[in-house]
Amino acid sequence: MIDTQQNDAFRRRIVAEAQSWMGTPYRHQAARKGAGTDCLGLIRGLWRALYGFEPEQVPAYSWDWSEPQGEERLWAAAARHLVPAHGPIAPGQVVLFRMRSDAVAKHLGILSAGDPDPHFIHAYAHMGVVESALASPWRRRIAARFDFPQEVPS
Repeated sequence: MIDTQQNDAFRRRIVAEAQSWMGTPYRHQAARKGAGTDCLGLIRGLWRALYGFEPEQVPAYSWDWSEPQGEERLWAAAARHLVPAHGPIAPGQVVLFRMRSDAVAKHLGILSAGDPDPHFIHAYAHMGVVESALASPWRRRIAARFDFPQEVPS
């Protein structure tokens, strides 16, 4: 069992790494700090920083993230590698968003601050990696939250 102090340090490390990506330009399907990334690329880059490798080979994906098929591919991938988060929102958690209520979940971010003033870091088209307030319009779009595993996955 990981104690609270170790957990807090791990979460701070995740947030610090996400903050180091701030200003990286938006590039669809990219995952390189400073060069270009999309929202999935940001999460992949954090994974590489934490564990030293990619969790899996990422197939090419379109801008619509499998909406025509109605498949929750991004959610399924997150569930394969991350741990479902329970309880209150916390810095370092991965947040999966559904941009429309009738659409698949297709946007990711990292919580950088919890309540009472929650924020998240994400790669956003035309803006790059930015930090945004987790205001009501974003909060109501949350489909799921995940934690990075604290031990190196095998």
